[in-house]
Amino acid sequence: MAISYLTPEGYQKLRNELEHLKTKGREEVSAAIAEARDKGDLSENAEYDAAKDAQGYLEMKINKMEKVMANARILDKSQLDASSVTILSTVKIKNKRNKKEVTYTIVAETEANLKEKKISVTSPIGKGLLGKKIGDTAQVTTPAGSIDFEIMSIEIL
Repeated sequence: MAISYLTPEGYQKLRNELEHLKTKGREEVSAAIAEARDKGDLSENAEYDAAKDAQGYLEMKINKMEKVMANARILDKSQLDASSVTILSTVKIKNKRNKKEVTYTIVAETEANLKEKKISVTSPIGKGLLGKKIGDTAQVTTPAGSIDFEIMSIEIL
């Protein structure tokens, strides 16, 4: 399993979600199974099959989250260097073709949220920006083709 780099906030959010799934999630699935079982013949009970499938999915999700947490490294912003783009860098980039500027924060895959301008370190743009310095050009391959971005600024917020 790969190492996941998380902010303290991202780690706590993951921990809270895992705890919720282990308690409330399991309770809800157990109740659904019990309710379906009470309806009689299990061999032709679609509700029972669906509840068992939901239970399997829930346990798989819990297992995956536990593995992520076991291999998580919590990042300390004070230890990061703003001279080049790394995880947790807030980067202002300019599209060289259309001159539009946009600012993104590079985060772990589990914390990515485009609405908050947080992009995954494993996304095409995230990968393309890693290691670049101010003034460098990052060539990013996207489904729409190759795009060149100029690194305008790098901060660790």
